[in-house]
Amino acid sequence: MDKEKVEQLKIQMQQWLNEAEEFINHIPPVQLYTAVGVVLFTLILLLIKTKSIIQNNNSNNYTIPSVIPQVKPGKVRLFKRTTSNTIILTGLSGSGKTYLFYQLRDGSAHQGTVTSMEPNEDSFILHSEKDKKGKLKLVHIVDVPGHSRLRPKLDEFLPQAAGVVFVVDSVEFLPNFRPASEYLYEILTKASVVKKKVPVLLLCNKVDKVTAHTAEFIRKQLEKEIDKLRTSRTAVSDADISNEYTLGVPGEPFAFSQCHNSIIIAEASGLTGEISQLEKFIRENVKP
Repeated sequence: MDKEKVEQLKIQMQQWLNEAEEFINHIPPVQLYTAVGVVLFTLILLLIKTKSIIQNNNSNNYTIPSVIPQVKPGKVRLFKRTTSNTIILTGLSGSGKTYLFYQLRDGSAHQGTVTSMEPNEDSFILHSEKDKKGKLKLVHIVDVPGHSRLRPKLDEFLPQAAGVVFVVDSVEFLPNFRPASEYLYEILTKASVVKKKVPVLLLCNKVDKVTAHTAEFIRKQLEKEIDKLRTSRTAVSDADISNEYTLGVPGEPFAFSQCHNSIIIAEASGLTGEISQLEKFIRENVKP
């Protein structure tokens, strides 16, 4: 570069410096000091964060890779999403939830009927899968007491549920279908179920009995009763209703197919150990 070009460059730089100085002189002192303070504060935070990362890496004997791995578009996640392995067994007292719990865990019904006053809760590999090879994911099963005074326990577990199993006594269904409908209605209108679209298995238990009602009959009766419930409860003022969401399509008879979440109808016998449909539901929602 010749001397003439160097001299022109010096003159141009001097002009820029003069313009910058004039610009700064026109900025009120308060704004100028604030801007400088923000810059310094940001630099201090960056230094602290960098020091913390280096210390953590050193303590974990972690070597920072020299090449940053490429991330495909659409695959970037700020937080790793965890998958729940909790399945909730619920329903009226005497529906056979505890029998089903022990069949899933131990492969036996544990003779005798005891009304649960506290949730039966355990994490285990399904008994039917214990001989399978390969890695199997533990299932966290919670048997929630069905007594009306103990139902608030359900709210403690619903936010973490991967699926809900609502157990119905197929033999004693008709004497209990109204309270069963009310309890199921409460579950299907809870925000923790609707927002997360938690799948619900309507499990008709005790089908081994000759006097058991069919799953189709139970489905129709529950839909009719829930239709009456949603009509009566929407007529009450908002201050008096406890449900968080409404069900169905306005002007149409209620059907489980109208729910935001999946409602599946199945049969089982906790006493004889015929629980294949229940196990299928669990494994569809808690992957191995």
